[in-house]
Amino acid sequence: MPPQEPAKKGGLFARMLGRADSSGAMRRALDDDMLEQIEDLLITADMGVETAARVTANMAEGRMGQRLSTAELKKIMAEEIARIMEPVARPLPIYPKRPQVVLVVGVNGSGKTTTIGKLASQFRASGKKVVIAAGDTFRAAAVEQLQVWGERAGVPVLTAPEGSDPASLAYEAIEKAHRDGADLLLIDTAGRLQNRSDLMEELAKIVRVIRKRDAEAPHNTLLVLDATTGQNAVTQVKEFQRLADVSGLVMTKLDGTAKGGVLVALADRFGLPIHAIGVGEQIDDLAPFDPEEFAAALTGLEV
Repeated sequence: MPPQEPAKKGGLFARMLGRADSSGAMRRALDDDMLEQIEDLLITADMGVETAARVTANMAEGRMGQRLSTAELKKIMAEEIARIMEPVARPLPIYPKRPQVVLVVGVNGSGKTTTIGKLASQFRASGKKVVIAAGDTFRAAAVEQLQVWGERAGVPVLTAPEGSDPASLAYEAIEKAHRDGADLLLIDTAGRLQNRSDLMEELAKIVRVIRKRDAEAPHNTLLVLDATTGQNAVTQVKEFQRLADVSGLVMTKLDGTAKGGVLVALADRFGLPIHAIGVGEQIDDLAPFDPEEFAAALTGLEV
């Protein structure tokens, strides 16, 4: 079943309260019935039952019986969402270790390749020497796409013949990055469905082989998630965390209005840093995660 859109344009409240109340002029008492509607709304926005209940309870605290306008409700909800998101809004940490090895994982179609290209471009623009390793050795199209992004970013892309062992390529890439004095090595991996045990084992092998060359590597393991996958993202985080020790998240396809309620659930449940969000297809369309902007977009709050 395809994930539901959290809301039409205007944010979550546009669905619950309708256009007649969109100006915020009308007021409704905050009672059990309204809280139940709000909780249901958050669940349909892919926030998950537990997180929706937590946000709703926090909204109700000290406000039961108060007559609130739509604008006031949006503001209260946005504040509660931002409070959950604030601790996880952290940029990718840069370590003195050279090369810093960043393993990028995720399922098919999540936007890994474009995210790597955008990251490479940003780090190069900040004066870092970057190398990319095309670890999806079984799909020639994936390698070609990464080479295109590498050219755009002005960053070399290491490849291996089609069908080569991805773990061997990762090992050779670390060797080359060491020799070249690179600051960062970004390693792409094949897009995996988390229920394919053979592919997930291949990912675990890449990690094992990398650690033979550098016991502390990978220094970061980024999981790229598609905002439109809804609650499936929770399963993806659990499985990739088990196999690859995920250290942070990048959420793509957040260019639509009020998408990505599952990100609130992920922050609440896992507490993993959200390093960046993809907001478009251009090379500079990778933005730092801003909790207040995100909460405002999700609720339709006018900022």
